[in-house]
Amino acid sequence: MANILVVDDELGIRALLSDILGDEGHSVEVAENAAQARASRDSKRPDLVLLDIWMPDVDGVTLLKEWSASGLLTMPVIMMSGHGTIDTAVEAIKFGAMAFLEKPITLQKLLRAVEQGLAKPAAPAAAALPLRATRETSLLAPLPLAHGAALAVQLGPQAEQSFELDRPLREARDAFEKAYFEFHLARENGSMTRVAEKTGLERTHLYRKLKQLGVDLSRGKKGLAA
Repeated sequence: MANILVVDDELGIRALLSDILGDEGHSVEVAENAAQARASRDSKRPDLVLLDIWMPDVDGVTLLKEWSASGLLTMPVIMMSGHGTIDTAVEAIKFGAMAFLEKPITLQKLLRAVEQGLAKPAAPAAAALPLRATRETSLLAPLPLAHGAALAVQLGPQAEQSFELDRPLREARDAFEKAYFEFHLARENGSMTRVAEKTGLERTHLYRKLKQLGVDLSRGKKGLAA
């Protein structure tokens, strides 16, 4: 089995991931900060790293950039965060991460991500890789290499939409957010009340956001009256 390095400043997270991965037969090393992660990476040469983004000394993305710039990103890295955004995920993938897991991490998400990570080599040129995000797994992972960079988002069982990443960040983010809200509007049959609950936005803020993004609100007439 594999040698996996878990980097997280929370003792509970380190212990939980160590237990799960250990039960799967993996050898697990842990680090609570960037300094320990550097030392463990140099001495243990892990097959895969699970790296938290928010740490008190050096954040995970900065450490990822450091490894990438110095040629030390020789192993797949899966980023973890409880406060991640699409911007953070795209930045992490750009600098070589092969996947992004959102906390709280379920057993299914973790094992699937680790399996995919160990099946693929590290991707130092990950900015040229398309990405896939699925609602079911909250996981960003490389798709087969293609021309240009795109974000393929699974909007339903048979619906998928791609977004070109080779353009200004604001444009890419707006396109993703528009698709995100259109998906929830369709899923909730146009109910603005339920979409507000699902997305965690105050209803007036949500309405303003939809207008700003140019979302077709004709499908939301039922919700506006709810």
